[in-house]
Amino acid sequence: MAVILDYAVFLLVSLLLPSHRVRVNSEPVQDKQALLSFLSQTPHENRIQWNASDSACNWVGVGCSPDNSSVYTLRLPGAGLVGPIPPNTIGNLSQLRVLSLRSNRLSGEIPSDFSNLTLLRSLYLQSNEFSSQFPGSVTRMTRLTRLDISSNNFSGTIPFSVNNLTHLTGLFLENNRFSGNLPSINPGNLDAFNVSNNLLNGSVPKSLSKFPASAFAGNLDLCGGPLPPCEPFFPSPAPSPYGSQPPPTSVNKKSNKRLSTAAIVGIAVACAVALFLLLLCFLMCLRRRRRQRPAKHPKPTGAVAARAVGSTEAGTSSSKDDITGGSAEAERNKLVFFEGGVYSFDLEDLLRASAEVLGKGSVGTSYKAVLEEGTTVVVKRLKDVVVSKREFELQMEALGKIKNENVVALRAFYFSKDEKLLVYDFMPAGSLSALLHGSRGSGRTPLDWDNRMRIALSAARGLSYLHVAENVVHGNIKSSNVLLRPDHDAAVSDFGLNPLFGTSTPPHRVAGYRAPEVVETRKVTYKSDVYSFGVLLLELLTGKAPNQASLGEEGIDLPRWVQSVVREEWTAEVFDVELMRYHNIEEEMVQLLQIAMTCVSIVPDQRPAMPDVVRMIEEMNRSETDDGLRQSSDDPSKGSDGHTPPPESRTPPKALTP
Repeated sequence: MAVILDYAVFLLVSLLLPSHRVRVNSEPVQDKQALLSFLSQTPHENRIQWNASDSACNWVGVGCSPDNSSVYTLRLPGAGLVGPIPPNTIGNLSQLRVLSLRSNRLSGEIPSDFSNLTLLRSLYLQSNEFSSQFPGSVTRMTRLTRLDISSNNFSGTIPFSVNNLTHLTGLFLENNRFSGNLPSINPGNLDAFNVSNNLLNGSVPKSLSKFPASAFAGNLDLCGGPLPPCEPFFPSPAPSPYGSQPPPTSVNKKSNKRLSTAAIVGIAVACAVALFLLLLCFLMCLRRRRRQRPAKHPKPTGAVAARAVGSTEAGTSSSKDDITGGSAEAERNKLVFFEGGVYSFDLEDLLRASAEVLGKGSVGTSYKAVLEEGTTVVVKRLKDVVVSKREFELQMEALGKIKNENVVALRAFYFSKDEKLLVYDFMPAGSLSALLHGSRGSGRTPLDWDNRMRIALSAARGLSYLHVAENVVHGNIKSSNVLLRPDHDAAVSDFGLNPLFGTSTPPHRVAGYRAPEVVETRKVTYKSDVYSFGVLLLELLTGKAPNQASLGEEGIDLPRWVQSVVREEWTAEVFDVELMRYHNIEEEMVQLLQIAMTCVSIVPDQRPAMPDVVRMIEEMNRSETDDGLRQSSDDPSKGSDGHTPPPESRTPPKALTP
């Protein structure tokens, strides 16, 4: 029995010892190759000296699993790393738990293969020069507990898909260029959060209101929660007839306790005298009426005549801007709808609607308003309007008549001394800005080439219609004012509002879209609209926002950046990386780039008219139908809506190289 037991122990030891030796001497071969590839492709300081003949687990900044079979941690803070992170390097460290590359000079986008790091717990990329949108690959690291991408050049919206990171305890996004609304981020264990010093607007979600005001400071127009409350879109209530004093009832309640006996007696005597005088007046009026009864044709009394004159005077004063009281007040607080509309609500219905801030722009704040019966509209609350009520109404009447499938219809307006509101149709597919620079669902949904072409052509048709058929200068072309239908047909909004703000202040324009001459003249024209549309085309082609700071040289705008890249014969570097996955579109991209660069010519007279822009886009590969996207249904000699353009010679696309 003892012999058998000894033999069993011997077998067990002999089986365990080899496996123990394997654990000690194992090497993360694949991870080691990925790290060497990363270091060889990324410029760095000399203090990182990884010996290829040594085990990767002994390298500076590298930590391995207990059995040395895989890399668990990679910490290279302040190591002088420069440039983009090469793909198929760090993204191949599938067992990584901690990654810290903070305080370097890494730039570009976060590689998409970072989505392979599904076991990552902590990601520290702060204080670098990363750009582009919120990295969609990060939202698939569902085990993350700490995410810090602060102090970079990230832009676009913060996606709702951050909520996929259900284990998150710390989220740090400060000192970037994130814009748009702040989504409702609500991982259950989130105890540290910061989005300060970005370009966010709208209201702070309730799920984030527990964090201090410093976590939201330095943004454009954030409000609510720990910050000052958001302003409602609806008109301010009429002032109390008692001014700043409390109503008499409240005063009496407070003072009754202090009335003396003499005061009570005085009040009683005064009431008795008043009652006596009232009775005396009643008897006198009754006696006079009896005397007048026998007359067959009584003449108008003075009181009746006075009432008639007062009625006439009231009718005259009702046309003034500052009417107060009575029926004039009721007339003033009224929504004015245009003919052919589909809505039947009134101002009271709008006041009761639930409102959500969509964004704060250069001309005012936009709200999504859901009425009690379920109707959804967009209400724009204008600011800094300087024209009179009559001028405002005339401009609204002109804009309200505009009906075109590529122009968002103005349905109603409201004017009072303190509030100016515009009511538009709600476009549930959102804006081009949100689709191009934001994310949907779990990660980024790219905007493909065919849909970009569809948006470019339909937006051009809408702007051409405004210019040719309605003689209206849009004055505020930008991607957030290009709204989309589910089929990606576009419609332009916020058109024709510049006359409401006068010329004493600079036009309400986003700097990145503003034509050079507008800076000096403060006046928008058809040609400045063409420039802004050219910038919009460049935005579609490059995927970059015009006011994005990460275009290289500080202060450089999008057209100048594109010109500088093309001048160096790096044309392919201009286009959005999301377009690189599509084949056989290079020629079309270059053609649209040529059109865009013609539109953003410095000299206004060298820019084409919008009908010419429409024709140039339609003529791109006209022989291909692509569901009719590139096939014009109109006479080629006319604009997209059949209107003959002004007698202006077509300006052909210029060569890109200066």
